This record gives sequence, structure tokens and C-alpha cells, in this order.
Amino acid sequence: METNTKSRVSSVDVIIIGAGFGGLGMGTKLAREAKHSFLILERGKDVGGTWRDNHYPGAACDVPSHLYSFSFRPNPEWSHTFAPQREILDYMRGVAKEEGLLERIVFDAEVTDARWDEMAGRWRVSAGGVEYFAKNLVTAVGHLSEPKFPNIAGIGDFTGELFHSAQWNDEVDLTGKRVGIIGSGATAIQVLPEIAKVASAVVSFQRSAPYVTPRPDRAYTDAEKGLFRKRPEAMQELREEMFWANEERYAQRRNTPSLVSAAAQVALDHLHREIQDPVLREKLTPDYTFGCKRVLKSSDYYPTFLLGHVELETDGIAEVTATGIRTASGQEHELDVIIACTGFEATDLPIAYLLHGREGKPLSEQWATGMQAYATSAVHGFPNLWIINGPNTGLGHNSAVYIAESQIDYIMQALNYREGQGLVALEVSEEAEEAFMDEVDRLAEGTVWLEGGCKSWYVDSRNGRLTTLWPEPAYTFRQVNSVFTPEPYLEQTNLSLPEPVLAEAH
Repeated sequence: METNTKSRVSSVDVIIIGAGFGGLGMGTKLAREAKHSFLILERGKDVGGTWRDNHYPGAACDVPSHLYSFSFRPNPEWSHTFAPQREILDYMRGVAKEEGLLERIVFDAEVTDARWDEMAGRWRVSAGGVEYFAKNLVTAVGHLSEPKFPNIAGIGDFTGELFHSAQWNDEVDLTGKRVGIIGSGATAIQVLPEIAKVASAVVSFQRSAPYVTPRPDRAYTDAEKGLFRKRPEAMQELREEMFWANEERYAQRRNTPSLVSAAAQVALDHLHREIQDPVLREKLTPDYTFGCKRVLKSSDYYPTFLLGHVELETDGIAEVTATGIRTASGQEHELDVIIACTGFEATDLPIAYLLHGREGKPLSEQWATGMQAYATSAVHGFPNLWIINGPNTGLGHNSAVYIAESQIDYIMQALNYREGQGLVALEVSEEAEEAFMDEVDRLAEGTVWLEGGCKSWYVDSRNGRLTTLWPEPAYTFRQVNSVFTPEPYLEQTNLSLPEPVLAEAH
């Protein structure tokens, strides 16, 4: 990716933090509208965010490619139903280049501090040793930006190679090595089959078994791609078909027993077809309600455990030693490499510790008991701050890009309203924010995430609230959170959420 200097203009209308899907989408809309000057501050040397960082073997999306892309930049060249990591990253690089964003991105610019300057009515952002100023600040760092290492005794004593899956060490050759994989989530089920192809021994350390459904992946034919090029509307039709097919899965999350049971049976039937051994099958059988943790897709995860050099360990890890891992039952696993597939800091976003609002108050302090935002994008006490991929923006069943586009629409309207009204700042009222969150809590009641009897990163352990996911179908997210209205920012009292109505996906 093209590099740039830091000598450009440092005072703009909008600063965007992050050049992942959220940041590139926001930048594209700003560039196309051409009303506001802006910069994108990116800590890495390339765009892509999580799709740049997570380049482990087998990395791919579990949302269909034609849906996991911008509606305003369809791509007829997707090679498969579910695109691999490199292809997604190339798509994002293409967006940055073709939308003219590269000259607006400052690479190697990790944000270390961002403060609202009350007297000047603007944000002061420190990044890469340079200070930048903007009337508006948009954070687009996402839930999956900061790797979370397991808190296991002795992990610092291991003398072999140890790294997180999101910080893959390409210099470590796993050929013939004894490899331990900690975790059994979305990353682990992609990593395990690939590592098993080259390692001499693999141990998968599983804390809880995931629900895994088949992954119906296939390559698009040249004829199909040719059709997409000639008839872009065919891509749009396919996108809408995929969107509503995924929306149908939301009903399972409402914890309706018959629907949950039917969905769980699909995953269990997949397990039973692949695993005949009763002991191994029992270890791989989830013990919680379907959907309360992320439902995974893979057609090669279960068969990997049938290989003679692959072992599933479920006793629990007692400690990491200098030479491997000791389980709670006392068994020693001698290892050359340990890979932590242990997720991210999703409920306690690190960016919150760097953002300071009125009177210098850090957002982390305001979110000490759990993160929240009005319309998922604005926070009381933080004027002209807009958050993409923050509180209640995750989905357990559909495309995160669809959600980001909805937020971008909202933010664009807010920026134009503030500018059009000649206002120095827009700040949502505390009453509006609390009323919005009360409604989100009400909508979350009875869902599998709160009633499913399991712990997951969807729910904040500090308050028991569903803070990462939107508790309704994706189309209602767009209806509720994509249209800006000024009243909540003018401390009005009519603060209830609008009633969702059926709308077309786009």
C-alpha cells in the first residue's frame, strides 16, 4: 500500500480513526459528497483493519462475499461464496485507491490521545507524534481490533513460540512442530484444519464446544462473474436474497423453543454425521442454548479430529510451563508452539481510554459499568464524537458491513445538520441516551444471549447487559439508527425508538 507523509494539513472538518470497513466507508461517503475536509488516521502500514491483521492460515469470512461488501461498491469478481482473507483485503485496498482515499490516510499514525477542546470547539488528536485538529471525530476501530490474551498462570514462562492468531508470526514454520491451539471459537475452527496439514502433532484446548454448521462454500463460475459484470442488478438481487435468508435466522435468537431446537438440530446432525466415536462426539457437543454464543460454519473442522496426530483436550488448562501446557488433570502436553485463538477486547474497547470529552473525562470512565451510545453512535458528554462499530452494533446472524453503512448514513446527516445550522457542537442529551438504552435492554429481554445459560463476549460481565449486539433483526437497526433527528440533541423529551417497519435491504 502506498505510504504517505505527515506534513499535510493537520486541521480538518472530520478526523476518522481507523481504515477498516467503517473508516473506508465513512471516508468514501465524505469524499463523494465533497462538503467536508477529512483525514483518516491509521495505526498500521496498510488499510484493512481486522482483515489486514488476521492473516492466519484459513482466514476467511463466514458471511457471503456479496453481502459482506459495500452496497455502493459491488464486486463482480468474488471468487467464492465466502471470500478468503486476502481477497477481502484486496477489495478494501481497491476501495481506498479508487475512491481517492490514499492521499487522505495517514499511516503509522496510532492515536494515543484525543480530547475535546471546549474553548476552541474542536477535537485535538495526538497520533504518531503529531497533533491533528478537527471539528468532528469519528472512531471506526471496531470490536475486533485489540487481541485478548488468555490469563493463564505461567504463560510468560513458555520457551517456545507463543503468539495470538491476530498477530500471526509468519516467521515461525509450523512444519513438523507440536502445536497447541487455545480456544475453539471462529478463528480456531479455521486455523486447526490448516495447521493439521503441516504440524506433527496438534492439541486443541477447548473450554466449551461450539455449535458448528456446514459451510456451503463454492467457487463462482466464470459465467456467473460475467453475468455480474454485465448486469450489476443481478449482484443486488443476490445480495438481497442473502440478506433476507440471514434475517430469517434471527427468529432463533428470540429463544422460541421450537425454532432454537430446530436450528440446534442442524448443527448436531452435522456433528453426528462427521463424528462416530461416542466419547469424542460427547466432547464436541455444546452444553448451552443454541445461539447464545457465536454459531460457527465449517465443513472441515470436525474431520480434522479424526486425524491420528490431532487431539482434543477438554480438561482445562492449569498452567503453561516452559515446555508446554499442563491440564487440570495433571497431563503434560509438550509443545513447540502455542497459538492463542482467544478473541478480542470486545466489551471494554481500548479506544475508550484514549477519548476525553467535556472537562477531560475519559470515555472509559463513563463506560466503567458498560458501554452505551444513543442510536449506537453518540455519547452524552462527548460533543461531535461519532462511533462506528461501537455499542450494540454487532450481529449474530448477518453482515457487519450493512450495520456500518447504516451508521455512516446517520453520521453524514448529523455532520450536515450541524454545519447547516451553524452549530459549534452536537451533543446528545443524557436523557435521550438513557431512554435509548432502556429500550435496547427491553428488546434484549428473552433473547438467547441473556436467557441461554452461557457466558459470551456478547454480554458485558460488569452489568449483565447485552452491550455488543443489536438485539433485533438487522433491518430494524437500519430503520432505528440510520436516520438522524435533531431533537435528542436539543434535549427534547419524546425519546422513544421509532416503530420498525419492513424495509428493503440495500
